[in-house]
Amino acid sequence: MRRLLDINNPIMRFLTAMFDLMALSVLWVVFSLPIFTMGAASTALYSAAYHHVREGEDYLWNSFFSAFKENFRRSTLTWLVALAILGFLGADALLLRSLILQGYSFGWFYGVTLALVVLALTWTVYLAAYAARFNGTVKEVLRYSFMLLRAHPVKMLCVMVLVMGGMALALTLPATVIFIPATVYWGATFPIEWTFLKHMRPEDKARMEKEKFE
Repeated sequence: MRRLLDINNPIMRFLTAMFDLMALSVLWVVFSLPIFTMGAASTALYSAAYHHVREGEDYLWNSFFSAFKENFRRSTLTWLVALAILGFLGADALLLRSLILQGYSFGWFYGVTLALVVLALTWTVYLAAYAARFNGTVKEVLRYSFMLLRAHPVKMLCVMVLVMGGMALALTLPATVIFIPATVYWGATFPIEWTFLKHMRPEDKARMEKEKFE
C-alpha cells in the first residue's frame, strides 16, 4: 500500500499528470472565454504544459497565471492577427462549401482552403510556444514562429496531427474537452522544443540549461 501511494510510483505520476492536464484544460477554457484573451491563455497553457507538466517546475497555478499576466498584451495582439486570418479562411471555406452544395465544382479549392485552416490552427500553437519561451516584439513573434514552422515540415506535421486529432476527438466525444487542450499542447512541446533548440545560439542553450537547474 505504501508503494502504491508513493508519489514517485509510475501510477501516481500518471494520475498526477492526468489531473494536471485536466486542470490546465479547464483553466485554458475559462481564461479563453472572452475570445480575445485566447492568445494569452494559449501562451500560458504552453508555458505550464512545458514547465510544470513536462519539467516538473513551479506550481501549476503559478506557472499558468504568471505566463498569462506577463505575456497578455503581446499574445493578445498576435492572437488577433491569427484570429483575423482564421476568420477569413473559415469564411472562405463556408462559402465554398455552400457553392459546392449548389452544384459548383470548387471541390479542389475547398480542400486547399481547409488545409490552410488547419495550417493556420497549427501556427497558433507555434505562436503560443514562441511567446511563452522567448522575448520579442509582436512582429518578431509572428515572423519567427511562422519561419520555425516552415523550416521543419516533419515537426510541423507532428503538431498538425495533434491539433487535428484533438479536434476530431472533441467533436466525437465532447466530454474529452476537459483533457484535450492541455494534452495537445503538452504533446506539441516535444517537436516544438526540438525545433527551438536547433535554432538557438550556444550561449542561449547554456543559459536555458542553467535556468532549468536553478
